[in-house]
Amino acid sequence: MAEREDRERGERRRRGGGGDDNRGSQRDRDEVELIEKLVGINRVAKVVKGGRRFGFAALVVVGDGKGRVGVGAGKAREVPEAIRKATDQAKRGMIRVPLREGRTLHHDAHGHFGAGKVTLRAAPPGTGIIAGGPMRAIFEALGVADVVAKSIGTSNPHNMIKATFDALTHVQSPRSVAARRGRRVADILGRRDGPGEAQTAA
Repeated sequence: MAEREDRERGERRRRGGGGDDNRGSQRDRDEVELIEKLVGINRVAKVVKGGRRFGFAALVVVGDGKGRVGVGAGKAREVPEAIRKATDQAKRGMIRVPLREGRTLHHDAHGHFGAGKVTLRAAPPGTGIIAGGPMRAIFEALGVADVVAKSIGTSNPHNMIKATFDALTHVQSPRSVAARRGRRVADILGRRDGPGEAQTAA
């Protein structure tokens, strides 16, 4: 009787351990699928009673290459710790952006933050990513293959990235617009293409 209980206890322990391993491997796969882009590292100084205390500030963009992206900033005394903090913050604040055909935006978008202003435009296949450094990191992590972006104003990477995120939050898919208006997707697309067709006919 005691031997059977020991065997059952051992089987339950093995099954429980296997479940933990499976969850761990799933987490590892999720981590591997994320794309991490280090946008920049700055050395910062904090003035304390004994003098200056130097540290590092990191700016990181994280995405899954399938329409989700996030940005984070972290400070620490060492560079790896600053990058880790920024990466964790970026993973917690990821947003989802609808993509057309999984390669570009559905429509043009404008965004601003502070002194930064950006314009994002959808592009045909083969265009590639035409954008500056910080904005390029966002599109690569997001999974956008064709886009034209222009930054007007500041070249500060923090303002550029936050302005780009402001523009991305305004991107909507035809399906969401049709659901909000209570219409079909074909009606939304037809109405958008209507003036173009009229001009072509004229």
